[in-house]
Amino acid sequence: MGEIHKHRVQTVVIGAGQAGLSVGYHLARRGLEFVILESHQRVGDSWRQRWDSLRLFTPARFDGLAGMPFPAPPDTFPTKDEMADYLEAYASHFNLPVQTGVAVDRLTRRGALYTVSAGDRQFEADHVIVAMSDYQRRRVPPFAGDLDPAIVQLHSADYRNLSQLRPGGVLVVGAGNSGADIALEAARGGHRTWISGRDVGHVPFRIDSLPGRLVLVRLVLRGLFHRVLTVKMPVGRVFRRKMLSMGGPLIRVKPRDFGAAGVERVPRTAGVQNGRPVLEDGRVLDVANVVWCTGFHPGFSWIDVPVLGGDGRPMQERGVAINEPGLYFVGLLFLYAASSVMIHGVGRDAEYIANTISERTRVRRVA
Repeated sequence: MGEIHKHRVQTVVIGAGQAGLSVGYHLARRGLEFVILESHQRVGDSWRQRWDSLRLFTPARFDGLAGMPFPAPPDTFPTKDEMADYLEAYASHFNLPVQTGVAVDRLTRRGALYTVSAGDRQFEADHVIVAMSDYQRRRVPPFAGDLDPAIVQLHSADYRNLSQLRPGGVLVVGAGNSGADIALEAARGGHRTWISGRDVGHVPFRIDSLPGRLVLVRLVLRGLFHRVLTVKMPVGRVFRRKMLSMGGPLIRVKPRDFGAAGVERVPRTAGVQNGRPVLEDGRVLDVANVVWCTGFHPGFSWIDVPVLGGDGRPMQERGVAINEPGLYFVGLLFLYAASSVMIHGVGRDAEYIANTISERTRVRRVA
């Protein structure tokens, strides 16, 4: 093992996505010392590496972080590459101290200090903010390995476009937003397509229509998701449990869109028979491709402090880790509100964490 290069810093932020950059902005405004570590080579690469046709569900008026509006007409829906470029420009505009190409592999604590290990580098810090979503590791069912090797298998995280698929049928397993988008793309590209999974419900309006934009902006994004569905409200706590266990409703796609595109809704995929996927009703599908839109594990096993619950998610209150002084989380699904995982919601969570660190730093200096 080579020489370990050690660094001492007040606060380490892990992740330079919208959550990490947002918390960096608020830390900088409070004059706090910090560094942001990003595993990708460029800020925004986590967006660039998603499928080519992806567009945000929120209009541009809600896609800007604090201090810098998103540079697009307010009612348009940015592409994933436009979002990536915006984040890169944001980090540059505010001169945020981002170090790219630094992949964190372990977080430990000794006494009052945390150690963030990244290859041959170690960062000792009073505060560590894990600014990452809680869907880091791909989840596929155990029987995926029993499929015929000739069948192309992709997780939604690895899907980019139709050129990755073989000619022939496509089974999309998982009927949430990712599965719905990919199934429609496959069907419109000439593939016979099935989408497997339970009905997750859907938003009852077109988000890109004028009435939809009015409802989306005034009632859903600004009102319901941001102010009502929070952990402080009983209805918010109920919705949070549902969201964490079942996922959210379809936002852009409507059930009738499947029929119009020729996508066949089928029951849950239950296993494999003779190398082919078999459905819960016993049907065996002869397909050339399977796209697993089956979600993610939280992927926080590299956090080597007792902060993870039985489900692998951090035990926290509004992003402040329970019984771990100096450890924080931003960017988690429903961290505080239904909007926490959205661009316009993460800023409020980031500001709360920055205020908490600022106050704890002041108290420590006084002591």
